[in-house]
Amino acid sequence: MSIKYAILGLLSWKPFSGYDMKKVFEESSTMYWSGNNNQIYKSLLQLTDEGLVTNQVQHQESSPSKKLYSITKEGLAELKEWVLSSPEIPELKNTFLVQLSWAYQLNDEELNHIITNYENNIKMQLVLQQEKIRRGINSPKRNQRETIIWDIINENVTAFYKNEVTWIQNIRKELFGNELNKESNNMEWNCVDKDSKKYVEFLSAINPLGSEQDALDLIALCGENDTNLLMLHGNVLSEDFFKLKTKVAGDMMQKFVNYHMKVALVLPNDSTSKGRFKEMVSESNKGSQFRVFIDREDAEVWLLQL
Repeated sequence: MSIKYAILGLLSWKPFSGYDMKKVFEESSTMYWSGNNNQIYKSLLQLTDEGLVTNQVQHQESSPSKKLYSITKEGLAELKEWVLSSPEIPELKNTFLVQLSWAYQLNDEELNHIITNYENNIKMQLVLQQEKIRRGINSPKRNQRETIIWDIINENVTAFYKNEVTWIQNIRKELFGNELNKESNNMEWNCVDKDSKKYVEFLSAINPLGSEQDALDLIALCGENDTNLLMLHGNVLSEDFFKLKTKVAGDMMQKFVNYHMKVALVLPNDSTSKGRFKEMVSESNKGSQFRVFIDREDAEVWLLQL
């Protein structure tokens, strides 16, 4: 389909500058036909020439002036006519399927490697999609019908990623029999439901956690359980986490911040009173995304509060 209809659709919501429109395309899970700057601006010029959009310069005191585009009555009619047209059949283009098609030549370790990489990427996309839904990014909800429609669209995208994760896990079972994946082998965790909210509580790990990939695994686990709330117990973390010179704590915490996770770490009192780590705890406990607690009950209260 032409990008012109994506543009008309956005402008039927509210006026946009070309730059703001590009940001919406980049962040949206449904605007998959997003183009580069040249395509957007070229299409806006064409739509203006056709009388489907109009524009005006908005002057700003502390920022450069910008050109805001709005849809015209003719543009709304054009958009409605397209919405009423027969939809295109979705195309399935997945590079991983092509890779998998010729993976017979790989040994078990190599095959599991490409499957795991794809699984991790899908899980991260699931987390991002769920975060977009929580934040209501680029979802116009001007009335009840529109709210229902956009909620259904978001459910469709989320369901795709969840189904893909299930499919990948089934592949692993078919190829490797009863071999357990990393999470079931090395991680003991619970999904706790309380006060109409839920969080993942991570209890133990055969191999203590101490890398950015471990942080991503935790984030993905939360994503599979439809939550961005995580409780960690100190015994699951490697010793390097508590040695700030290793940068393990900083790297893992940055991943949690990047994916908008809210993380509570439960530690006994003596674990938080050691040198630079104590200073880090004091600073992080001023924030809203990562805090350290002496007991589980206080950690849970903080996690579940708005």
